[in-house]
Amino acid sequence: MNADRRDVVRQEQADALLGELRRQGSGRLTIFLGAAPGVGKTYSMLSRAHELKKQGIDVMVGLAETHRRAETEALLNGLEVLPRKRVDYQGRRLEELDIDALLVRKPQVALVDELAHRNVPGSRHERRWQDVIELLDAGIDIYTTVNIQHLESLNDIVHRITGVRVSETVPDLVFDRLRDILLVDLPPRELIERLQQGKVYVPEQAAHALQAFFSPSNLTALRELAMQTAADRVDSDLREAQAARGLPGMPLRRRVLVAIDGRGQSEYLVRVARRLAERRDAPWTVVTVQTGSDVDEHRQLELDRAFALARRLGGDAEVLHGGNVVDAILDHAARSGVSTIVLGRTRERPFARMFNRTLTQQLLQRGAHYELTIFSTPEARAKARRSVRQSSHWLTRSDIGLAVLATVLATACGEVAGRWLGLTDLSMVFIVAVVLVASRTRMAAAVLAAALCFLSYDFFFIPPHFTFYISARQGVATVFLFLVAALVAGRLASRLRMQVLALRAANAHATALQALGRQLAVAADLGQVVSAGRQALKQATGVDALVQAGNTPIAPECPYSLSDRDRAAADWTMKHQQSAGRFTDTLGNSDWWFMPLIEDGGLAGLIGLRFPENAARPGPEQRRLIDAMADDIAQAIVRTRLVSDLEDARVTSETERLRSALLSSVSHDLRSPLASIIGAAGSLDSYGDAMNREDRHSLLETVRMEGERLDRYIQNLLDMTRLGHGGLTLNRDWIGVNELIGSAVTRLQRYEPAARFDLHLAEGLAPIWVHPALIEQALFNVVENAARFSPSGEPIVIDARDVEGRLRIDVCDRGPGIPEDERKRIFDMFFSVERGDRGRQGTGLGLAITQGMFGAHGGTVEAIPGYDGHGTIIRMTLPRILPPGSTP
Repeated sequence: MNADRRDVVRQEQADALLGELRRQGSGRLTIFLGAAPGVGKTYSMLSRAHELKKQGIDVMVGLAETHRRAETEALLNGLEVLPRKRVDYQGRRLEELDIDALLVRKPQVALVDELAHRNVPGSRHERRWQDVIELLDAGIDIYTTVNIQHLESLNDIVHRITGVRVSETVPDLVFDRLRDILLVDLPPRELIERLQQGKVYVPEQAAHALQAFFSPSNLTALRELAMQTAADRVDSDLREAQAARGLPGMPLRRRVLVAIDGRGQSEYLVRVARRLAERRDAPWTVVTVQTGSDVDEHRQLELDRAFALARRLGGDAEVLHGGNVVDAILDHAARSGVSTIVLGRTRERPFARMFNRTLTQQLLQRGAHYELTIFSTPEARAKARRSVRQSSHWLTRSDIGLAVLATVLATACGEVAGRWLGLTDLSMVFIVAVVLVASRTRMAAAVLAAALCFLSYDFFFIPPHFTFYISARQGVATVFLFLVAALVAGRLASRLRMQVLALRAANAHATALQALGRQLAVAADLGQVVSAGRQALKQATGVDALVQAGNTPIAPECPYSLSDRDRAAADWTMKHQQSAGRFTDTLGNSDWWFMPLIEDGGLAGLIGLRFPENAARPGPEQRRLIDAMADDIAQAIVRTRLVSDLEDARVTSETERLRSALLSSVSHDLRSPLASIIGAAGSLDSYGDAMNREDRHSLLETVRMEGERLDRYIQNLLDMTRLGHGGLTLNRDWIGVNELIGSAVTRLQRYEPAARFDLHLAEGLAPIWVHPALIEQALFNVVENAARFSPSGEPIVIDARDVEGRLRIDVCDRGPGIPEDERKRIFDMFFSVERGDRGRQGTGLGLAITQGMFGAHGGTVEAIPGYDGHGTIIRMTLPRILPPGSTP
């Protein structure tokens, strides 16, 4: 046990040293903490900056919000102030921290005001605390300010105090980077006077604030909250510093630990500890120690009720494991920074008291740094004495039978060894018997076995035989030394057994949680989470398990048949977010034990367990395992819901984007040809007789070309619709590669007479078995796209050849090219950029259709840089396949 404690201390020391090294490897954070706006945080921070500057430290004001307070603005004089970054947003020009300039300047200390501030949309980080983290990682020490209501973990408490839900919060992990915390305090009366004098807000805002947030009761509560937070941080820093030095914890803030054993007054101790912690405004925890011995049902029921009461009263409950109760309590107290240990005096142990071995005496001897508070009542002590006398805790029939059997077997083995093997010292045979008994049962049975073996050894093997009289003086010493050795060996074996049982229980707990974690990690949706949770619970508990996600009633198609009382218990659990059904005080006649799945104060679902009719109440260890698994399942449900919500939002956003792009494209690509056609037709109708033949031909050509342009656009929409709904049918036929490319080029030159082409077709290209019209349309889309963005007079290079059994066609333009991050996006529907291979005049469908048509043939389409780094190559490949029973 001492070795285990030393290992724990070394581990804590190593963790503390690693944490200190991580903090030293980056910038150090100093926070000026206040209870409310106007207490003087910025003023104190700037005053501190002047002190640092006098010490020769490189200080820069990254950003300071003076709110036009003259005394605060005066402190900026003499300090280097970083120019702010101006950002245009919704017609207004806003100012933000210029983090890039600050990183380039890299002062030793930077002042960044208002840690909880939300940056202008489009900034590098959404929140200012993220800017601060980046500056700290760059090795810059940061001085910043924050009000207590902005701390994320206190958001609900602040809401209950003030009725205001603060939206700009700072996560607690930022406080883990702290080097120092400075509490800037101002009494509520003085702060209200400053507010009335207009030193915090303008008069109109001040009047409203006095009626709402800045009431005396709110300010007093927030001030107390700020002091508690600062005290907690100082206490935590002290414990980490002590741990880094290998010293025991020295808590500054009072923490209460109450230890119960389930022997008569556990609930009374919980209530007493609650009142004690409330008077001291201290957190409190209820613990019980499992040493590996069996716990009877009566004690288990009392422990469960005490733990449930502690949770209802706002405390924590925890089960400790260890072979020694005192060591377990003191180790937990040292790790948790406990200052007060509350005990109950229930058991009468006169012999233990004679040798200073009672729990109270050992804690008094070894817990010199703790305040011990011992409570007891006469009724509880009398009840404890009766329960000790009436219970079979010390020895059961099986314990007595095992001790007697071990003694008989040891006596028989001793007789055989003495008569047939010639052994004279047979004490080790009996010691082995005692060790075996101790390793199989509790210490009381080992003591009984040691006593019986002592008497048998004396009666049968110590001269004179068959009497308890010992003639030789050395024989007396031998017998009594044997008794001592047997008792010590039995004690050690019993303690080892309890430690093994405790480790086995902890290992089973960790294994079950690890298996559940692996299953939940690969669960992609809510159904898989529910199935994984149900299977893990069933495997860990060995009983029927049910997992329900959401706050809806259990569906009739539930895999188990539930009675009306079972469904009533489940509904009550969902409504009140408390356990109900079997093993509880609510609807206890149900066959199922239902527990809520809680997440962030809300209900994520419930779990149900159906134990056999004669099953005992689950023990603390099993209850702890079920609670831990329930927490993991609840978090997985929340995760899958968030993923589903994000996916729905993404799909909605993508749908809206496509809808907007489609409307924009339709409004341009339909209206433009129609406008040209209507204009040309109108001119012919009004002035046709007065026009010469060439003008009429020109107008008719315009009508024809715009009509064909409109036809191509509608054809693209139809092709895209067929591709999207799987309605594209391939009518394959043989066609020559030169014929495909020549058709696409000739078709384009009808609309773009100035377009030039440089064709490189490998010799001996065999025909290919494809849908000719679709592939020709796809090629046309690509060459049309290339012609639109190639400079005037520059040829479009088309290269076709066979590569590794596939036909590869490259279309290369000499345009401005496509940025690397947009090369995959150009194949999205309606994606359009002003640079690269498509501009705003395109529909954004051509390349998407090309990819779909080539993909339907088993081919690929990709965009790569041009041959010499200029322009873009659209590379298309098609597999060379043969129709069944046919050759080209």
